[in-house]
Amino acid sequence: SPDGQEISMTRLPREEYVEQAYLFGALGNRLETNEPIQVLLEHLTQELLATTKLPMAIDYLLAELKHSGSISEAMTRMKHYFAPFQAFLFAQAEDERGRIDIFTVLKILEHEAKFRGEDPSAIGLFFFQLEVLCRNRLSYDLGMQAMAGDPFYDPQWHQWLMAARQKLGIVDIADLIYVHSRHYANRVESDDGSADEVPVVLFGEKEGRIALANRRKDPLYLFSALQRHLSYPSVPKIERRDPQQDLLPRLTKTVERLEARLKLLEDEQREKGIDLSQFYQPPEPGA
Repeated sequence: SPDGQEISMTRLPREEYVEQAYLFGALGNRLETNEPIQVLLEHLTQELLATTKLPMAIDYLLAELKHSGSISEAMTRMKHYFAPFQAFLFAQAEDERGRIDIFTVLKILEHEAKFRGEDPSAIGLFFFQLEVLCRNRLSYDLGMQAMAGDPFYDPQWHQWLMAARQKLGIVDIADLIYVHSRHYANRVESDDGSADEVPVVLFGEKEGRIALANRRKDPLYLFSALQRHLSYPSVPKIERRDPQQDLLPRLTKTVERLEARLKLLEDEQREKGIDLSQFYQPPEPGA
């Protein structure tokens, strides 16, 4: 259909997704140095391939970041380049009450950009993005609305996503997948059912069988089975740092501060009092 052709034309070339994956991965690694994100983006602009449109997109992100302090708003305005789901994840990371941090979002976007560069199927991309929503306990309503605006989904997928986002939480995820699979359609037709009784088919025979086997189970088991059999990228899971690892350094700093305070109390009890000269610093050259 003309609508489907228009949507497919908005997909980016493969080299754009390759550079996006490098951007998100490098940004996530360098944020651990506690440098401002504006400085990191300015440095990464020089490293990216100049023949792509990503450096120009970063220039716009930097301008909006300095003006409003938000990246997600700028990504939302650049619908011709960044997918709505990418902007949605950044908005969740920037929300003070959000359930996901920027490090997790960048790791997810890195994996997703690599997957997009491989020209994935709509089914694989759907399962990856839905698992992101499920694992990180994000809003199904807003998340699937953002997914519906993705150019990888044709108008049929768009209509189904907009309808299914209101059912999740009420209807089991496995049931939604099973009813709209080729496996379910074949069973209805074999039972002398009319073709008009079969819902729109979006998933294949294998996806329907896996969904049927995982009904009334934890959705994570469903996603794990789908990932094993369909080979779409696994959603990155950020390892939680063991608080016991930081216990000894914190105790060491606490003891050092206590020793400093005790020394000041001892100096104060003496006749000469506290020697303030120990806190003096020599003037800087040229001051």
